[in-house]
Amino acid sequence: MDPYFDVAVLSQTEKPQTLIWRAMHQDYSENWIAYENAPNEKQAGELAVKHLLVGGRGHYGCVEHPSITFAVGFFPHSVMQQARTHRIATSFDVQSQRYTGERICEVADGERDVESVFYIRPVDSYKDREGKKYFYTEEQREQDLGFCKRSARHYAKLIEEGVSEEHARSVLCFDFRQHFVVTFNMRSLMHFLDLRAKADAQLEIQQLCYKMMTCFSEWAPQIADWYEKNRLSKGRLAP
Repeated sequence: MDPYFDVAVLSQTEKPQTLIWRAMHQDYSENWIAYENAPNEKQAGELAVKHLLVGGRGHYGCVEHPSITFAVGFFPHSVMQQARTHRIATSFDVQSQRYTGERICEVADGERDVESVFYIRPVDSYKDREGKKYFYTEEQREQDLGFCKRSARHYAKLIEEGVSEEHARSVLCFDFRQHFVVTFNMRSLMHFLDLRAKADAQLEIQQLCYKMMTCFSEWAPQIADWYEKNRLSKGRLAP
């Protein structure tokens, strides 16, 4: 796991499993749910799993009521691009290179480590989309880091010459690190994990998914436990 990758929860529905139970219960209750006594959060989660999810029932409408908002930090631009595909999230806000470029100039001036701003995969064995294996060497990685430094210096030079940030960004290496804020309802979070935690997804976005999965488990333990055992990394059709 890259040491800079980070995920924090900015906001989340309190007692999400109880909220799901209330929505589910209203579907068949004669009474107004506002006056119904709900089970505790653990019991509500167990009931939601039993009546909505187990056995491929796929009743995900009630699961859309709770929401969670993540602050995602220091992931490469390519992860942000893949994360935004397929209109997965409820809302998405990304650090823009139209207004933010100071960290690039700090790399150029030697005030900031290049790897805190640009992402380069570690030395390791990899395979391409067709399964062809290759080894990414230390020499190759050093060359690529050098290229990132040169792009930062060229960017800083353009800024000094009065070029705007949105113009100068075109010379940067592709995988500069970006921060973003993303909100999911619980169903769309599972949808995202279904698509991006599977084995053929980009390696870095898989790491994002596992960080999000940790937050999911703390937020809605019973539903997250069911999801992890039955869907996570299995590449099933997203709900």
